[in-house]
Amino acid sequence: MYYGGIITEKRALAMAFKLTKTSYLFPPPSLADPDGLLAFGGDLSVGRLLSAYSSGIFPWYNPGDELLWWCPRERFVIFPKEIHVSRSMKRLIRANEYETRLNADFAEIVKNCRQLREGETWISDEIETAYAALFGEGYAACVGVYKDGVLVGGLYGVAIGQCFFGESMFSKVKNASKLALIALCKVLDEHEFLFVDCQFHTPHLEKMGGRYISWLEYSRLLRAGVR
Repeated sequence: MYYGGIITEKRALAMAFKLTKTSYLFPPPSLADPDGLLAFGGDLSVGRLLSAYSSGIFPWYNPGDELLWWCPRERFVIFPKEIHVSRSMKRLIRANEYETRLNADFAEIVKNCRQLREGETWISDEIETAYAALFGEGYAACVGVYKDGVLVGGLYGVAIGQCFFGESMFSKVKNASKLALIALCKVLDEHEFLFVDCQFHTPHLEKMGGRYISWLEYSRLLRAGVR
């Protein structure tokens, strides 16, 4: 999910860990810098992305710049059972004005996440292609929110084992992304997923039940969830 900020290619090229396109191996997450920047280079192939997420690493970079890989030491997560549903959201859900669909319109949801952040998004053509490939292999998922059959909100992310790694969300109407997140957590809880990795803090996600956990706790959950 989006964390904001500007990362320069110069900073990436100063990193000691340059990835090649011939190996999916990453340096140990413990070697990431204080902000979480770990490595640069490589590619967005399905195999590399699975290797990265399974180790708590994810790509985030400005379109057109060098590919950067991140692994923050402290992680902001939502445990599916702890999703906060306010009274107003409960009323909205009971009103039954919106429909949520799982794993429908993946490409459109990613495209909307990109278009609604025009000028400040990391979602490029390369990202759209890479995550569409993950979805095609069964390692990405999405939730769409519909009003009268029209897509008005949603989210997408990576699903490996019993771990979900959130990438982005969007709303065209008030509370649509909240509905998507609530619906996602309901499904994840039913399938005994361990966490939603939000990667970084946002006030919106904190209100929905997100909280920081230590790297020690995160890595323990990660090992249990991806095996």
